[in-house]
Amino acid sequence: MVSFRREKFVPRGGPSGGSGGRGGDVVLLADTGLSTLLDFRYRRKYAAKNGRPGGSNDCTGADGETLVIRVPVGTQAYDDETGRLIADLVEDGQEHVLAEGGIGGRGNSSFATPSRRTPEYAQPGRPGEEVEVRLELKLLADVGLVGFPNAGKSTLISRISRAQPKVADYPFTTITPNLGVVRVDVDRSYVVADMPGLIEGAADGVGLGHQFLKHIERTALFLFLVTQDMEPGRDPIQDLETLQRELRLYDDQLTRRDYIVVLSQCDRPDVHEQLDDLRAAVPDEIEVVAISSVTGMGLDRLQQVVANALLDAGKWGGR
Repeated sequence: MVSFRREKFVPRGGPSGGSGGRGGDVVLLADTGLSTLLDFRYRRKYAAKNGRPGGSNDCTGADGETLVIRVPVGTQAYDDETGRLIADLVEDGQEHVLAEGGIGGRGNSSFATPSRRTPEYAQPGRPGEEVEVRLELKLLADVGLVGFPNAGKSTLISRISRAQPKVADYPFTTITPNLGVVRVDVDRSYVVADMPGLIEGAADGVGLGHQFLKHIERTALFLFLVTQDMEPGRDPIQDLETLQRELRLYDDQLTRRDYIVVLSQCDRPDVHEQLDDLRAAVPDEIEVVAISSVTGMGLDRLQQVVANALLDAGKWGGR
């Protein structure tokens, strides 16, 4: 503001224009209490408050209030124009300033000098940043269940955790990932992600395609869930090779992760007969666990094998 003191008994009061306040920032904040980005479908524009103008009597305007946008842990923000990754929020409470507020202008009292005692000008404020971003959510899980539709992933996660995913006898009952917490003991637990069914061609967008594959990039351990499918010409070994090929086509780095092979639905005799052939088809160092989520067969052993693998990987500080 440009202002001069006009007071009785104060001759030559001089400049008294105050400076403007700074504009508010727009900040992303990771919050474990949130699980989806659904709110952003209905509200697309967010703006922090402007700073207040300066006043007379050297009064500085108030700063604009920072706008905090809460997002789920695991959210990534990309520049919508260039595709550049701006922020990757992987911890609860982690913050990132998406757009900085503008700088408040300086009032004319800031420019008074011994040689220029009555400046009649002020410095305008500068506008804040404006950005367009694309938000993506990638789940944070220790273990990812990877398998064809109807391999038994949802039933398994419902048996080893308190998660209650949709279970039915038709494919693609899971269309969004489900998370379940598996308790090892009083001090240890791990998170399992039940992913939508993977099919051949997923790396090229077939089926749920990238909507599935992007969620497994953060998992430390894969459980390849295979079974003897009712469809002619398919067997556990062929399904395992297909699943690994799709991961390799999507991101070659994923094939270097630790994994465990799980033969599911072993309460069926035709499935249990495949166990020896499956063990012979995988490397000797890879664990092969036979389970039945219906009868509970092998579930305790599977949970212990997974816990040991995560321990070796440094999940709880290593051995």
